[in-house]
Amino acid sequence: MTRVPAPRPLLWLAALVLALTACAPRVAPGGDAVSDTPARRDGRALVMPDGARLPLRVWDARGNPGPQAVVLGVHGFNDYSMGFDLPAQWFAAQEIAVYAYDQRGFGGTPNRGVWPGEAVLARDLGRAVRWVKTRHPDTPVYVLGVSMGGGVTLAAADMGVLPEVAGIVLAAPAVWARETMPFYQRWALWLGAHTVPWLTLSGAGLDREPTDNAVALRTLAMDPKVIGKTRVDAIHGLVNLMDAALRGADALPVPALVLYGANDEIVPPEPTERFWQRLDGRSGVTRAFYPEGYHMLLRDTQAYTVWRDIRSWMADPAAPLPSGADARPLERLTEMTSGDSGS
Repeated sequence: MTRVPAPRPLLWLAALVLALTACAPRVAPGGDAVSDTPARRDGRALVMPDGARLPLRVWDARGNPGPQAVVLGVHGFNDYSMGFDLPAQWFAAQEIAVYAYDQRGFGGTPNRGVWPGEAVLARDLGRAVRWVKTRHPDTPVYVLGVSMGGGVTLAAADMGVLPEVAGIVLAAPAVWARETMPFYQRWALWLGAHTVPWLTLSGAGLDREPTDNAVALRTLAMDPKVIGKTRVDAIHGLVNLMDAALRGADALPVPALVLYGANDEIVPPEPTERFWQRLDGRSGVTRAFYPEGYHMLLRDTQAYTVWRDIRSWMADPAAPLPSGADARPLERLTEMTSGDSGS
């Protein structure tokens, strides 16, 4: 019996199905789902219950008798704990101790470059917070989440694994969720993550500047621990995190300080506006809009203004910020997005 050849479109469809079956976003193994299992310190690392060693950096507060406050820094995508060095040195001089750890998949951790899963990142943060609070039981502890680190903080709050702290600071939090993306971006992301998840991409040629600080940009470019080329499935995982982060707006603990720069070319203003609208009317939430700020608010040329605002807010969350960035922040952001849409 002669076999009738399958129509060519069906062959392509079968090939596509096989490709999608064979390729899927990779998630690094590991993570302990028992949320109350503590972390421990071993030398220069925080060790999680599954044995993962997360490099830890500490900037001790200067002066006696110990720190007046403690900040736990949660770094951004493709960055690592050293990204807090500039602000941490200044905070240390203000009698504020700073801790920061490399999140899984970044810096000096195992499976560098492979997405670990948003739930794992959130649980790691919860354990890190508890460890810091155990070390400083009588000192107020604040979480400072930068970009992806802000997304992790929001996801941890949404999951209910973020312990109570004295306050939350989110600097340009990653909230560019799928619901804020046009369909073609969502489609391209899904297709790439399920067909070529191993493909690596870089930001070269995109003409987007994360900061106006040329020295900081050169330092990032030369640092071998900063990831320069990103797997497509890691971007897919980041967007999963940003979905959870935007949902976490309602669960954001207070007091909270949320920061955004008008020149941010990494997290667009539209999803940030939506996030801020969800925070509108929330007692204990301070939003700050910096007309000269970029995405890396803590490393921009005007970073001192942001550091000083954070320090002032920690001293009194109800007081106006020294820079005035909290004056009509949502209105100023909305004016910017309205201008963009009309251009």
